[in-house]
Amino acid sequence: MKISYHSPHEPNCSICKKQCRFYDSLREHLIGPLPKAECAKQFSERGCSLCLKVFPTAQQLNNHRAACQSLPPLPAISGLRPSLVNKRNQAEKEQILEESSNKSNISGIAMDCEMVGGGRDGSLDLCARVCLVDEEEKVIFHCYVRPPIPITDYRYDVSGIKPEHLMGGMPLKQVQEKIQQILYNGEAIWRIRLKGGKAKVLVGHDLDHDLQCLGLEYPTHLIRDTAKYIPLLKSNKTSNSLNYLTQSFLGYKIQNGTHDPYEDCVAAMRIYKKMRNEDHSLSATEFVPENGVYSRMRQKELEKMSPEALLQISQSDFYCWCMDSR
Repeated sequence: MKISYHSPHEPNCSICKKQCRFYDSLREHLIGPLPKAECAKQFSERGCSLCLKVFPTAQQLNNHRAACQSLPPLPAISGLRPSLVNKRNQAEKEQILEESSNKSNISGIAMDCEMVGGGRDGSLDLCARVCLVDEEEKVIFHCYVRPPIPITDYRYDVSGIKPEHLMGGMPLKQVQEKIQQILYNGEAIWRIRLKGGKAKVLVGHDLDHDLQCLGLEYPTHLIRDTAKYIPLLKSNKTSNSLNYLTQSFLGYKIQNGTHDPYEDCVAAMRIYKKMRNEDHSLSATEFVPENGVYSRMRQKELEKMSPEALLQISQSDFYCWCMDSR
């Protein structure tokens, strides 16, 4: 039997139970230009525009909205003067790093970088600012970064970075060491890779680009990227912007003017936690195929099953973030 790539882990309409590959497809099904009439009618009366779920009564919807709607985070680092950010007491910095490494209850770390331009035409991305936030939206690490080559374009309109910000910036090599210390819980990298040590889940948007600019590598199975998570993609399989995802799933706008790395970290972490908290049913273990192939005896049983029952045992071709909470 051919494995179906529709599974309980994928978005579905609460009214007609239609399975969708992406949340954007489900949104078009409910409130798009040509929605399904009956679904659109019920959704307009009892549906949440953020999580796209339909509730039995309007009262339940009102109670749900208070928890589903998020408020923009208060500025945590943007208001600090560069001198305060870069010249903070070194003992205090080390204490923050030590506490973050010892907190076993923190399983996820969100990271965001701001780039400036290098090279003759300023098109080369150089990391000039980095921020790490835990699941409680507290800043674990934040600093300005001194790039290894000269900067030719500060991209102030987007980055908000000026030359004076980088006067006391931390060297890139030292930033790499600090970030690895946080993500690997202070353990040696070889222990993580060879002996199965514990490392943090890294959350963010377009993390491949951030890691490349930082000169870092991180295990793929520990990366949760909102730009690559299949249900969050556009219907044409390209990534949505973090601003769009924040407005669609959290209900507020970000990146108004210059980008704030703390604000971006919090948005990515909130989206990740929202996807992680989805309650999806697991596939029935007795029907899991060996090496991707169902036995002939099982095929006869499967042919007699209803489409609804088959859906419960079909397999997804992506790792659902709800598995992180199990």
